[in-house]
Amino acid sequence: MSSHATPIPMTSAACGPLTGVADVPGDKSISHRSLILGAMAVGETRISGLLEGEDVLDTAAAMRAFGAEVTDLGHGNWSVHGVGVGGFAEPDWVIDCGNSGTSVRLIMGAMATCPITATFSGDASLNKRPMARVTDPIALFGAVSVGRSGGRLPMTIVGAANPVPVRYTVPMPSAQVKSAVLLAGLNAPGQTVVIEKEATRDHTERMLAGFGAEITTEVTEEGRVITLTGQPELQPQTITVPRDPSSAAFPVCAALIVPGSDVLIPNIGLNPTRAGLFITLRDMGADLTYENERLEGGEPVADLRARYSPDMKGIAVPPERAASMIDEYPILSVVAAFAQGDTEMRGVKELRVKESDRIDAMATGLRACGVTVEDGPDWWVVTGGKTVEGGARCASHLDHRIAMSFMVLGMATEQPVQLDDGSPIATSFPIFEPLMARLGAQITRDPG
Repeated sequence: MSSHATPIPMTSAACGPLTGVADVPGDKSISHRSLILGAMAVGETRISGLLEGEDVLDTAAAMRAFGAEVTDLGHGNWSVHGVGVGGFAEPDWVIDCGNSGTSVRLIMGAMATCPITATFSGDASLNKRPMARVTDPIALFGAVSVGRSGGRLPMTIVGAANPVPVRYTVPMPSAQVKSAVLLAGLNAPGQTVVIEKEATRDHTERMLAGFGAEITTEVTEEGRVITLTGQPELQPQTITVPRDPSSAAFPVCAALIVPGSDVLIPNIGLNPTRAGLFITLRDMGADLTYENERLEGGEPVADLRARYSPDMKGIAVPPERAASMIDEYPILSVVAAFAQGDTEMRGVKELRVKESDRIDAMATGLRACGVTVEDGPDWWVVTGGKTVEGGARCASHLDHRIAMSFMVLGMATEQPVQLDDGSPIATSFPIFEPLMARLGAQITRDPG
């Protein structure tokens, strides 16, 4: 079980058409960054539409522990009185990041160039995840990390008393690693340069610029070269968080596979570095349209309309698209189970080290429900058809996206799909059950 909840067994059964408006929560990536950068600014940052899932609440608690004044004003509105770049105080207790890899990696970066010491831990799932991808680059600034074998949590970080700027090439596509290095670079003198060979979500760069940091991005033969000038005074902001495209993926994909469905999901962030799933679904023949396209706070936003799409075809998803949809492959595999032919997903080894081994978790559950799945170290292929048998009990592996994906699967299978534990859903989508119920889904909580 997670550190935040006891197991909640669930069952999802076939339902009638899903219809209505799905108001999904605020974007998780932007919510995390709003709190962290607000805590590093001087003055009060106001945030509306913050995702109040457990992951983001863990980040809010961590910012309080580092000395920022973080206040819940109600209804998704929050206030952050920051302590300035380099102003973090040493926490009095262990920083518990729960299930959130984003929290721990970004916060490690933010405190790595402050002359303080902090210890980080998390739930059973997070404590198994690799941290060397962050502790290696922050060591270049002068930070020292001591953790369990394999670079795992719990881990203590001793921040650099005299940080130096770095030039770092990210070895794998990872917005978390890129962001951690940039946040560390804020309190280092001179220019910190991050090079990524494949573009990843750029919320950190956009928000740093919005807070007044001097940051540039140039596309060269090396890749995307991001240059940040250190030791700015970040200016507080008023932030409206767009709705989360990763959360929107679940009602969108459910509508595509449940006969007769027509669902509108308003105000979804469509940052090009996050929209890979929607592009892929359209390539498969999904009836998915963008309405009322606009810009809000520098981020592209639109209303999405998803309708039942019985004639979708399997495709080979371009590997270079992986970074823009890495969290959406589990729910894509559910759609692929109802699309004719093979859907190939390659270049996705990152899925092996998420909250769970997402390839193995989805492949095992889909096979148990009668779907043909082949997989390898960094790829998997789902062979779909018109119907899926279902009837299996699937494991969430403490992973919110696995849990929600199997609940969506059960909405269109011939037999109900059971889930061993739906409690992780609260980490990113705390209103998932009532939202889907209002659309017409049949999800029940089972006796423990």
